[in-house]
Amino acid sequence: MARAEKINFSTPSGFPEFLPGEKRLELYLLDTIRRVFESYGFTPIETPAVERLEVLQAKGNQGDNIIYGIDPILPPNRQAEKDKSGETGSEARALKFDQTVPLAAYIARHLNDLTFPFARYQMDVVFRGERAKDGRFRQFRQCDIDVVGRRELNLLYDAQMPAIITEIFTAINIGDFIIRINNRKILTGFFQSVGIEADKIKSCIGIIDTLEKVGENKVKQDLEKDGVSSEQAQKIIDFIKIRGAVDEVLDKLKYFAQTMPEAEQFNLGVTELETVIAGVRNLGVPENSFCIDLSIARGLDYYTGTVYETTLIGHEALGSICSGGRYEELVGVFLGEKMPGVGISIGLTRLMSRLLKAGILNTFAPTPAQVMVVNMQEDLMPLYLKISQQLRQAGINVVTSFDKRGIGKQFQLADKQGIQFCVIIGADEAAVQKSSLKDLKSGEQVEVSLENLAEEIKSRLA
Repeated sequence: MARAEKINFSTPSGFPEFLPGEKRLELYLLDTIRRVFESYGFTPIETPAVERLEVLQAKGNQGDNIIYGIDPILPPNRQAEKDKSGETGSEARALKFDQTVPLAAYIARHLNDLTFPFARYQMDVVFRGERAKDGRFRQFRQCDIDVVGRRELNLLYDAQMPAIITEIFTAINIGDFIIRINNRKILTGFFQSVGIEADKIKSCIGIIDTLEKVGENKVKQDLEKDGVSSEQAQKIIDFIKIRGAVDEVLDKLKYFAQTMPEAEQFNLGVTELETVIAGVRNLGVPENSFCIDLSIARGLDYYTGTVYETTLIGHEALGSICSGGRYEELVGVFLGEKMPGVGISIGLTRLMSRLLKAGILNTFAPTPAQVMVVNMQEDLMPLYLKISQQLRQAGINVVTSFDKRGIGKQFQLADKQGIQFCVIIGADEAAVQKSSLKDLKSGEQVEVSLENLAEEIKSRLA
């Protein structure tokens, strides 16, 4: 045989590949997240991995994300046809970098088929052409929910988001976390009150959003580079550093609203935040699971009201493990009408990677099988197949060993895959309709009748 040409088959940088135990963990997390989403009435949708480039670039909504364009590699005869046809810009396509912009296009395409407020969840893979590094991927799975209304959307939908976040992270048992809540109108109103020019407010919010990454001094320097005076920058820093219990912070904000000039936008933000906090409490979210953090800004331009970031206590270096907020203009951009929405997103691939590395989560066993039916002799294979099916019908996951090898080798194979129990049936056992059940974790081995085998295994698994 001719020697094959050497091909680099390693995974491209930034594109993850999971071993079986990692993939099983991801599926468990997806199932857990899905159950919580659906318990609040969110319905699943799927949008294409590829959208028109002009959709993804609508109103500059890609933020700092680098979009992967799609340019098919055609055979020579087809390429000539393409060159001759001269595709227009509207035909340019790219991979989606998030779920929110495609949601806006989805709603525009299916407006007459949907009921509003429209609550959807989506757990798809997205693509970003950023520099690949630890915990950052170019392909990753995002778990999103959004509620979109027509013309208006009740602030209680904003209040639901922390309740949903709390249920998800409590269910997957990763430790204590804090949901930090703010309102962009409060920041905008405060900037107005200290004399920041209107055309600089968005860039100032973007700078504030980097506080945890770069520190207070760098934020102040960047604000001054953006044309903010040293005095204004210090007032901004002092404001976003306000801390305390939720009610204490709300009282301070109300005091500011009464004393500052041009407080209309600020006051509206405080009123909205107070409404959201009341809803969060009424939904039973524990007081130690949320706070008001005036430094939370969310850098993307389309957020206009409530914003959220979730931090794992003791592991703050992981960054936000779930974030989102309210937007007023994004979804309606394709329809020319006001369609406010609120949503959150969990970057599941990044989160899982970091939780595994920190030892907060562990991978699952490579196989979902709980039992291996050992192959003691080939002529008993019909019995092994029958027993395997009976166990499966009882809700037990089973691997049947088809290849004849030493029993010790079969035990080793089962143990390597994380299978706890082995069913052993030789000629003597078959003759009296019994089996030996070996627990590979404890080393215990007991004799069980074939009739009672399923119940015995289920009780031990329980």
